[in-house]
Amino acid sequence: MGTEKTRTILSHIHSPADVRALGSEKIPALASEIRRKIIEVVGKNGGHLAGNLGVVELTIAIHRVFESPRDAIVFDVSHQCYTHKLLTGRADSFDTIRRHNGISGFTRRNESEHDFFDNGHASTSISQGLGLLTAWELEKNANEKRKVVVVIGDGALTGGMAFEALSHAGQLCKNLIVVLNDNQMSISENTGALSRYISALTVSSPYQRFRRAVDGIVEKIPNSKHHIGKIIARIKRAAKGALLSENLFTDLGFEYFGPFDGHDEKNLERILRKARELSSPVVVHVRTKKGKGYSPAEDDPAHYHGIGPFLISGGDVEKFDSTSFTEVFSREIVLLAEKNPKICAITAAMGKGTGLDSFRRRFPERFFDVGIAEEHAVTFSAGLSAGGMIPVVAIYSTFMQRAVDQIIHDIALPRFPCVIVLDRAGVVPGDGETHQGLFDIALFLPVPFVTMLSPASASDLRECLSWATKSGKPVLIRWPKSSCPSELLPFSSPITDENVARGILVKGSEFESLLYSELEESNARSALIITTGGLFCEAMQSARILMQRKIRADIFSLRFIKPLDVSHLYSIAKQYDAVVFCEDGVQIGGISMYALSKLRDIGNDVPRAQIVAFPDRFFSQGSRDEILSDALVLPKRIADEAEKIIQS
Repeated sequence: MGTEKTRTILSHIHSPADVRALGSEKIPALASEIRRKIIEVVGKNGGHLAGNLGVVELTIAIHRVFESPRDAIVFDVSHQCYTHKLLTGRADSFDTIRRHNGISGFTRRNESEHDFFDNGHASTSISQGLGLLTAWELEKNANEKRKVVVVIGDGALTGGMAFEALSHAGQLCKNLIVVLNDNQMSISENTGALSRYISALTVSSPYQRFRRAVDGIVEKIPNSKHHIGKIIARIKRAAKGALLSENLFTDLGFEYFGPFDGHDEKNLERILRKARELSSPVVVHVRTKKGKGYSPAEDDPAHYHGIGPFLISGGDVEKFDSTSFTEVFSREIVLLAEKNPKICAITAAMGKGTGLDSFRRRFPERFFDVGIAEEHAVTFSAGLSAGGMIPVVAIYSTFMQRAVDQIIHDIALPRFPCVIVLDRAGVVPGDGETHQGLFDIALFLPVPFVTMLSPASASDLRECLSWATKSGKPVLIRWPKSSCPSELLPFSSPITDENVARGILVKGSEFESLLYSELEESNARSALIITTGGLFCEAMQSARILMQRKIRADIFSLRFIKPLDVSHLYSIAKQYDAVVFCEDGVQIGGISMYALSKLRDIGNDVPRAQIVAFPDRFFSQGSRDEILSDALVLPKRIADEAEKIIQS
């Protein structure tokens, strides 16, 4: 009966107004039901589990104190917005989260009036919230005292943009309410002096007694808020400075409340109501437990930060026999570092996701996790390179967008030897628009002195990584979030001085020997598929389709995206009746457009060609195949384009 009663609470929550109308005695049961719902759905769909389980009471308290959407609630990154979605009219569609055509795992403006921003990257929320609050105040509607609440994790505070916004907020002195969700984690455990500072940040007992005494006196004075409010604030700030050795937020012009238990919903409501009444910016520091309520996630929050479908009974994740590109990199970088003591590894709060955990355990003195600070990671690597080391920076493609200037200014311009590996390049299942790795080729292709590699298999990746660490150049290597294809002999060819800037020609006979031989003997028409490494599997499927249609097909894998030996590519392409480029990146500014224009500059005997790449729009969540289908980057379409050219 207790379980049935608990389940009926969430079914009656259709808006935040329903949350505010609940009696306080029902809140613990609501929190328990929300946790069960999150565990159940993430167990089926995958998603961000640990962080969402940690903010259930905090999110409930915020929605009970503030009136969304009249007041704005802004989640940094927003991967921890699942409770927010359940409380804002999306409980009925919650089962579709992260699925194709379902609701997003992040806040999305097109989903709900309660989602003010399309978030997915860290450290943006304070800037967004401050700008929104300023805009509302500029409208000068005296009857609308709207509030903005920003929820940001201690991990996101390691990003410099958060401090830029804190500094500006202190300068503007507006009542921006920043809730610091301190769970001592980002994706993995937080690192750095700032993380230690936040962990140690505690209001001392003497100050707490002093503050309560002052507040008690002031509350007895009529109209005290109007007459002596600023004086009292200065007194309390001075007392805090005297009684606390660490007061970073107060130095920036913020009131500071905390730290408080982030799972004591009733007390959180009390504190947030006080913060709401202030006229100055305030930080409310709460401590939460990542994974709370689900013991496997509590014991290993990094593992359950973002996770695939799992068995709820024990938390076991389904395992596959195939090897991912990330796993290949993880093993290979350790082997290379064992041979070369100059190799260092750097990441930005994603050591586990990029496969650097093994390197960290083997070479802790050469491993650097800089926190959520991609810009610093790249420029720090420039310093390591200047000092004679060989830095290998591992960051997801989508997050490397944040360090474009650093790659141009700090790496490429001085030509510092540095290897930057872009994990999750191309299609990224599940996480949606903010996490697709579709822009890196177009962003970095125009940058002088940068070499860009696109391995298609495990052997290819090993050859590329080995060469990059010895090249003495700035090198970017990109690979997808997927399993490596079955190995083919051409991918084991090492990179030499003779084949630098050249790709790998894979004859159809490598994977369809009998059919290919028949087509060669019959002098069949021919097609060449030129592909980035991340789409090699789809290119191979296309080649098989073409050969079934009696068209001989080969694949040219762009091991080197830049530099590109166009003359070599031209000498190969002109031997075919049709050429189709396929690219796991945006078509505008991509390698396909560049290579095709260069081929046409050389001569008129290049066959007609088509490009199959991602069109000019963003792509939401889904499986790899579903996203490729949405973009029409499909094996059948590639084959169809080649056949159209041949038949025209």
